[in-house]
Amino acid sequence: MANTAWAEIREKFQAALALSRVELHKNPEKEPYKCKYGARVLLEEVKALLGPVPEDEDERLQAEDGLGAEDDALQLPAEVVEVEGPIAQGAVRLAVIEFYLGVNHIDTEELSAGEEHLVKCLRLLRKYRLSQDCVSLYILAQNNLGILWSEREEIGTAQAYLESSEALYNQYMKEIGSPPLDPTEHFLPEEEKFTEQERSKRFEKVYTHNLYYLAQVYQHMEMFEKAAHYCHSTLKRQLEHNAYHPIEWAINAATLSQFYINKLCFMEARHCLSAANVIFGQTGKIPITDDTAEAEGDVPELYHQRKGEIARCWIKYCLTLMQNAQLSMQDNIGELDLDKQSELRALRKKELDEEESVRKKAVQFGTGELCDAISAVEEKVSYLRPLDFDEARELFLLGQHYVFEAKEFFQIDGYVTDHIEVVQDHSALFKVLAFFETDMERRCKMHKRRIAMLEPLIVDLNPQYYLLVNRQIQFEIAHAYYDMMDLKVAIADKLRDPDSHIVKKINNLNKSALKYYQLFLDSLRDPNKVFPEHIGEDVLRPAMLAKFRVARLYGKIITSDPKKELENLATSLEHYKFIVDYCEKHPEAAQEIEVELELSKEMVSLLPTKMERFRTKMALA
Repeated sequence: MANTAWAEIREKFQAALALSRVELHKNPEKEPYKCKYGARVLLEEVKALLGPVPEDEDERLQAEDGLGAEDDALQLPAEVVEVEGPIAQGAVRLAVIEFYLGVNHIDTEELSAGEEHLVKCLRLLRKYRLSQDCVSLYILAQNNLGILWSEREEIGTAQAYLESSEALYNQYMKEIGSPPLDPTEHFLPEEEKFTEQERSKRFEKVYTHNLYYLAQVYQHMEMFEKAAHYCHSTLKRQLEHNAYHPIEWAINAATLSQFYINKLCFMEARHCLSAANVIFGQTGKIPITDDTAEAEGDVPELYHQRKGEIARCWIKYCLTLMQNAQLSMQDNIGELDLDKQSELRALRKKELDEEESVRKKAVQFGTGELCDAISAVEEKVSYLRPLDFDEARELFLLGQHYVFEAKEFFQIDGYVTDHIEVVQDHSALFKVLAFFETDMERRCKMHKRRIAMLEPLIVDLNPQYYLLVNRQIQFEIAHAYYDMMDLKVAIADKLRDPDSHIVKKINNLNKSALKYYQLFLDSLRDPNKVFPEHIGEDVLRPAMLAKFRVARLYGKIITSDPKKELENLATSLEHYKFIVDYCEKHPEAAQEIEVELELSKEMVSLLPTKMERFRTKMALA
C-alpha cells in the first residue's frame, strides 16, 4: 500500500476515533448522534480504502458461513496462528474497522446492524484470535456482543459470548502472557505504538470489563454466589489497576455487602462497606483519567444520592447483625435466654480465632495505604453478633448515625417510599435494641420513640396510593403499643397495689394497639366494607396475628364494670373463634400461625366456661 494512501487511512481512522469519543450532550440538541454519524462516514471511507477481503481470507470466511452467531463464542480452545503477511494483516485491519462500526451502530441504537459488524469482526479474526495481534480485539468484540444480547434479554447467548472471552483471556495468559496489541495500534506507525506497560493496562481493563458484565449476567440468572464472586473480582482488579470511578466503585462495593449480609457473612460485608466509605471519600480528589467521569465532582445530586444509598447499606448491616443476635438468643416467647447467651459467649473465642485468619484474606481490597485506610474504618465496627446491651448499643448508634445521613437525601418530599423505609429501619433498630435492655421502663421508652417516628407517616400518606406501606406502618405501630402494654402490665404485676394512673396507662396503650390493629384489618376489607372470605397469601400471617392480638387485647382490658368485662370477653372469644374457623376452612393457613392457632383453640374451649361463671356471679350479686 502506498505511503500516501496509508497516511490518509491512518488520519481518517484517528479522526473517526476522536469523533466517537465526543459525549452526546456536546452534540446539537436536535442531532444527538451527529458526531457518531460523522465517525461512521470516516470508518466507511477507511473500509473502502482498505479494499475488499483478500481472496484467501474470503474463501475461508465463506467456508465458515454455516456457523451461527453463537458459534463464534464456542471455538475454544484456540491454536496460536500469527498474523503474517499482507493478506492476514489486511484482514485484521478490516476486522478493526468492523469492530468500530459495530460499536458505532450500537451507540446509535441500531443493534441489528451493530451485531452484523461485530460478527464480521469475529469471523475475520477467528483464525488469529489467540495471537498477540488479535486477542484483545476478539475479546472486545465478544464483550460487546455479550452486552448486546443481554440488552435483548437473551441471557444465554450473552453468557456464551462473555464466558468465551474469559476462557480466551485465561488461555492467552497461560500460553503466551506478553501484553497484546491494542486494536488502535493496527493504524499507528511503529514509532507511535504503545509501550508494553500501556498495552498491559489496556488489556487488563478489557478483561475487567468482561468480569463486570459476567457478574451482571449471573445476577440476572439468579446465580448469586457466582455473581458476587465476579463482582468482587471486578472491584479488586479496578483498584489494582487504578481504573475506577470512586462513586460507582463505592456503590458497587456497598451493593455487594448486601449479598454477604444475606449470607450472614458479616466480616465480608463490613469490609465491603468500609472500602466503600474510603473510596467514596476520594470523590473529586483523584486525578481525572479515561476511567473517571469528568463531571464527577460537578454532580452534587448524584453524590448525595449515592452517599444516602451507601448509608442505607450500613443501616442494613447494623440491623441484620443485631436481629441475627436476637434470633440466636431468644426463647420461645421472644425474651432473652440466658443459657443461649452463655453458650454464644463461649463460642466467641473460637469464632475470632477461625474467622480473623481465614476469611479476612479472602475479601481484602487494596494494598498499602488504601488497605490501612480500610482497616481503620473496619476496626471501629464489630462484625460479631452483640451479646449484651452495651455491644448492641454500639451497633445501634452506628446504624442511627447512618439513618440521619440517609434522611439528609431521602426526604419525604420527593422520596416518599425511600424515606419511609429508612424510618422503618430506624424503628426496627430501636425494637431490636429493646430486646437487649433489661430495664422495662427503658424498653417502654424505646417503643415510645418508635411510635413517635411512625405515627406522623400515617398522617402524610395517601392510603389509596400507598396501601401496602400504610398497612405495614399500621401493623408496626399496633405492635409497638402492644409491646408497651405488655411491659406496663409486667411492671404493674411487681407492685403490690397498682394505682389508678398505671391502670389508666395500661388501658390507653391497649386502646391504641386495638385502634391500629383494627385499622390494619379494615384495610383488608373490600369497597363494600366486607372482610374477605379468603385472605391473600401476602397478608395472611399479619392478618391472623392481628386477629390473635386483638383477641388477647380485649381480654387484657382492666375494668371494674362486670357487664363491660363480659362484653370484652365475648369480643375476645369472637376473634379467637375466627382464627380457629378460618384455619378449618383453609388448612394452609394453619402452617402460618401454628402457635397462635393452638392458643386460640385453648381459649375457644376455656372462655365460654369463664364467661358462664361470670354470668352466674353477676346474677348472684
